Amino acid sequence: MSGRKSVAQPPEVQRPVVEMRGITVEFSGVRVLDGVDLTLYPGEVHALMGENGAGKSTLIGALTGTYPMLSGEVRIEGEERMPTGVARSRAEGIATVFQETHLSPHLTVAENVMIGNEVRGPLGIDWKANRTRAAEVLARLGLDDLDPRCPLSALPPAVKQLVAVARALVVEPRVLVLDEPTSSLDAADVNTLLRVVRSLRDRGVAVLFVSHFLEQVFDVADRMTVLRGGRFIGEYPAGDLDRADLISKMIGEDIEALKALRSERLAHHYSASGEPTLRASALGRRGTMDPTDIELSRGEVVGFAGLHGSGRTELARLMGGAERADSGEIWVDGSRVQLRSPGAALHRRIALSTENLREEGVIRGLTARENIVLALQAMRGWSRPLSRGEQGALIETYLEALHLAPGDIDRPVEELSGGTQQKILLARLLATRPHVLILDEPTRGIDIGAKLDIQRRVAKLAGEGVAVVFISSELEEVVRLSDRIVVLKDREKIGELSNGPGVTVDTIVEMIAADLHDDPEE
Repeated sequence: MSGRKSVAQPPEVQRPVVEMRGITVEFSGVRVLDGVDLTLYPGEVHALMGENGAGKSTLIGALTGTYPMLSGEVRIEGEERMPTGVARSRAEGIATVFQETHLSPHLTVAENVMIGNEVRGPLGIDWKANRTRAAEVLARLGLDDLDPRCPLSALPPAVKQLVAVARALVVEPRVLVLDEPTSSLDAADVNTLLRVVRSLRDRGVAVLFVSHFLEQVFDVADRMTVLRGGRFIGEYPAGDLDRADLISKMIGEDIEALKALRSERLAHHYSASGEPTLRASALGRRGTMDPTDIELSRGEVVGFAGLHGSGRTELARLMGGAERADSGEIWVDGSRVQLRSPGAALHRRIALSTENLREEGVIRGLTARENIVLALQAMRGWSRPLSRGEQGALIETYLEALHLAPGDIDRPVEELSGGTQQKILLARLLATRPHVLILDEPTRGIDIGAKLDIQRRVAKLAGEGVAVVFISSELEEVVRLSDRIVVLKDREKIGELSNGPGVTVDTIVEMIAADLHDDPEE
């Protein structure tokens, strides 16, 4: 755990900067937080842990005044406060960075960083001074080469996330709340952000860190508070918990459940027979994916493993019709086909779930129910609407199969947790009864409980004869679920592995790291 530094003083001899006691919040009569406690000390990183729906975001909302409390007490530097809104919490030194950055794309970087805290002179806003101040804060995030005059809309998502962090740092906060700050960052940007977090801690800032990436949490956190189902489970020094302990406390289920799933998949002993349900020969697209051969058979899970940019997503999109190939051929159930769109693929019983859930996944503005029936209705044709009875039967099927909460079905999908949205998208695809299901990062950024639900469903689908492509940045998931693993590097397939007891994450990593183009005789 490089970079870790113990808290300067034991917490018991410091005065907390934030104390929350007995926090209770209700939405429409439903209790979503029930007597939750949280204590933040200066000079520490405190991880707030729990699966989606555990109450983490609600507790942050109670601290910042965006969610009214039914009962409870909040103290800042020992003085009781009634949070009334974001402006008040900022005035008290509490800055928050959310997963949704809420930046203004039509403003410049400097304007976004300094908004609400502009440097002013006798004639109004001093734009030069604002650019200088913004550049200073950006440099602390490793963005010293970013032009503050650049339009925000020209930046990639990862840099936008760091700009949002820079905006929070302008006010020199006593408390910095980071809610899933690394979800859109690559490894280099994550390391940069974690370095900033450590430097803020060392300067006496209390950092509340919320993340589903457990490795990052263990790398940077000093203490942890765990919530489950809106209740306080406990507060722990980070060094007193290992990964298995933490997961067990978060989901109320022993880590052995994950091990059991791996054992079940290994016992599956899949062996392909007969005609592949999907076969691609020299499938590729210039500048995107080198020509690639691949076969999928009914009843198997094929994992795509590789680093970001390896070609795993590009190959999935070519197979699912989201991108048009300019080389190669595809056969589905023995017939040569052209997949010019995801809709065309769907009519061939190939369903694709892309990694971009926000833009290409669930449809915002529709309820969860409407999202689930959407693809099946499109296949059937809008002139033959599904009856209420058909919709009801469909919903009941996936309420049980994917452990969806009945109260979520008629809520706008954007109000639901990331894990629930992933399940809604999976239900939509499964409603079409696909023969091939391509899942690109179906568990990214969601809690361990939702991950386990989705992984179990994938295993069950294979048992029912569906051919599944499973892509995940977490290689443990790929190894746990796959019958066969396709390894990609630099936008080409470099090999395949038949999964078994001897295959581990290290097996894949070593394969990716090897220079396969070396001439062994040189």
